[in-house]
Amino acid sequence: MRTGPEEMFGTLAKADDVTAARLRDRLAVAADREGLLDVAYRTLDTPVGTLLVAATEQGLVRVAYAREDHDAVLAKLAGAVSPRILLAPRRLDAVAAQLEEYFARRRRSFDLPLDFRLSHGFRRAVLAHLREIGYGHTESYAQVAVAAGSPRAVRAVGTACATNPLPLVVPCHRVVRSDGSSGGYVGGEAVKRILLALETA
Repeated sequence: MRTGPEEMFGTLAKADDVTAARLRDRLAVAADREGLLDVAYRTLDTPVGTLLVAATEQGLVRVAYAREDHDAVLAKLAGAVSPRILLAPRRLDAVAAQLEEYFARRRRSFDLPLDFRLSHGFRRAVLAHLREIGYGHTESYAQVAVAAGSPRAVRAVGTACATNPLPLVVPCHRVVRSDGSSGGYVGGEAVKRILLALETA
């Protein structure tokens, strides 16, 4: 049986993809070994769209939804952390595995080292508290403001949630309005409702 041009092209394209992936892995390993890899990243397909995840040696530093523009996110990381950024999926295998378990309802909390360098002051205090809001539970912005030590800073809590560099892992989706409505979310209100429904199913 002869192989047609389309089949041959498809086979060559797959071979090229495999070769490119191998070369990329070798480059990432070499860069890591030589201390030239400050930020590793990869993308993941999830039930709420494609996520970009990035990590430093200290831990996970960024989780970004597609609507945030992954290229823009990487550019900001280059300016705020280091320009030595490389697609290095293996460094993020644990992150990928835990996110997969979360979406499969086999994980209720994340056990990952986190790098909070992109948040400061009151925003970091808010993020610290968000990790204490349990799976399937919610708190209002006002409740979070009290817990973070500034009862009048309700609007600042909203800003901290909107600028959370680690959504999903640091669960700002569990913060809702006082009337129980979901409110805004960096991934979009529809995604926030999906996550809340996932955790209460």
